[in-house]
Amino acid sequence: MQTQNPLIIIPAYNEQDNIVNVVEEITASYPQYDYVVINDGSTDATRKVCANHGINLLDLPVNLGLSGAIRSGMKYANYYGYEFVVQLDGDGQHCPEYISDMLKCMEQTQADIVIGSRFKTQRKPFNARMVGSQLITYAIWMTTKGKYIGDVTSGMRLFNKRMIKMFGYRINYRPEPDTLAFLLNHGVKIEEVQVTMRERVAGNSYLNLKNSFFYMLHVLFNVLVFQWVRME
Repeated sequence: MQTQNPLIIIPAYNEQDNIVNVVEEITASYPQYDYVVINDGSTDATRKVCANHGINLLDLPVNLGLSGAIRSGMKYANYYGYEFVVQLDGDGQHCPEYISDMLKCMEQTQADIVIGSRFKTQRKPFNARMVGSQLITYAIWMTTKGKYIGDVTSGMRLFNKRMIKMFGYRINYRPEPDTLAFLLNHGVKIEEVQVTMRERVAGNSYLNLKNSFFYMLHVLFNVLVFQWVRME
């Protein structure tokens, strides 16, 4: 396996209708990147579909949630000696064409994390979900002495080796906005690169209107309160 190019980790929970297209786009158009799908204990045919198509699969026997799936992917990357990891969602919303821009940004800025952002150079649309995202953005801004992350909920991220080890082996490091705030307050450099994301083609997102509201409240509490007492 190549270690200088990034490993793409693709957490997937019940993505039987999307995962083949996601992987085939990578293998057909971006063969320079290695990938691994982390099947997070799916209850549908995700594992079977991956097996039938010869997809490189890390098959978790139970559902660990996004944090556990990403932790597993980071450990996989560290075991095989990768210097960089790119996180892409299994629903097909993230375009791998932007990975090269993210790598250039990391090289030029010496960032530890680069986020594929929908709002680096574009304004957020005005709807209930984006209002919640904006509130979290400002909560991070207030608690990090003015450090701004426009797309706090983007799941398209590039990590360097230091972050691979942190997210892989430290239990409190989760792919959530409060962890980004915590990292910013501990000297981790985070940058954003403008990307365009696609709409989900099949399946349903967990974050419906009701869940988005409670997610926002949970994250705001963690950013404003919990990050100050959490352990590294």
